[in-house]
Amino acid sequence: MPGSAARSKVVTRVARPVDLPVVLELVRQHRVESHIEEVLTGHPPVHAAGAGFRRLLDDPGHRVVLAVLPTDDGEIGVGLSVLGLDPLSLVLGTPQVTVDTFVVHREHRRSGVGAALLAAALAYAAENGASYVVAAVTQEADRQRFFARMGFAPLTTRRIASVHTLGRSLAAWQRRRLGIIPLSRRVTGVGRRRVPPLPSATAGR
Repeated sequence: MPGSAARSKVVTRVARPVDLPVVLELVRQHRVESHIEEVLTGHPPVHAAGAGFRRLLDDPGHRVVLAVLPTDDGEIGVGLSVLGLDPLSLVLGTPQVTVDTFVVHREHRRSGVGAALLAAALAYAAENGASYVVAAVTQEADRQRFFARMGFAPLTTRRIASVHTLGRSLAAWQRRRLGIIPLSRRVTGVGRRRVPPLPSATAGR
C-alpha cells in the first residue's frame, strides 16, 4: 500500500508564495474530480493567479494549509485545504471554521493526508475559539464516507451559477413578476385568420 510507509511522514504547514505551482495542480485536480470543470472554465494567467494567491495568503481571515511529504530532495505537496472563519458566526459570538477547499493528491490517498489536513483545521479552530468545523464536501462517495467517519454530519447543499446565468434568471423573474411579456412571445396578427364580426341585432330587418 502506498499509504503505509508514508502515513507517519505527512506533515502540514502554512502555504508560501513559492507553493503556487503545486497549489494550482491540486486545485485543477479538485475541479476535475468534482465535475465542475465545465462550470468553472478557463485558467487564469500565472501572474494573475500568483497575485490572487498572495492576497489569499495575506488575508488574516484565511489560512492556506499544504500537506507535504518530506523527500531526500526536499518535499512534495500531497494535499491542500483553505481554512477560514464564517463571518456570521463571528457576529453571533460562536466562531465556526470553514474548510472551503479540501484536496488530497490522487497518488497519495489513504496515506493519512486527509487526517493531517483535518488536524490542521482542528488546530485552527482551537486558535480561534471555534466550536465547529464546517466543510464543503463534494459528491464523490469516498470523500463523503471519509468526512462521515470523521464525525461530519450533512448540513447544506451548495449550488453554483455564473454571473451571466444568474443575471438572466433574475431578469426573467422580474419580467414575470411585473407581467412583462417579451416581444418574441407576444402573439401578433401576422398570419392569423381574420374572424368576421358578428351580425348586428338589426341586420336583415
